[in-house]
Amino acid sequence: MSPSWVLIREVAGELQAEILRGLLEANEIPVLLSQEGAGRVYGLSVSTLGRVEILVPSQYVEAAKSIMADYESGNLENLEMDENP
Repeated sequence: MSPSWVLIREVAGELQAEILRGLLEANEIPVLLSQEGAGRVYGLSVSTLGRVEILVPSQYVEAAKSIMADYESGNLENLEMDENP
C-alpha cells in the first residue's frame, strides 16, 4: 500500500524547495516535490507557476512541521557538526 502524501508547505521556486527537501531527508523524512510543469521548464520562481509544493507521507507530518519550524526560527543554525571524517 502506498503512503498518503500530505502538503506541508508551498514555497516560491525550486531552489528553496530543494533546500527544504534536503533538510527533511537529512532527518530521514521522505519528500515529494510538486510543481506546475511550465514553471519547472522555464525555471520560474514567481507567480503560481513558480510555486513548489512540499509533500511528506502522512505519518511524518508532525515531525516535518517541527523540523521546518526549527529551521525557520533559526534553531538549527548552532548545531555542532560531527567532527569524525
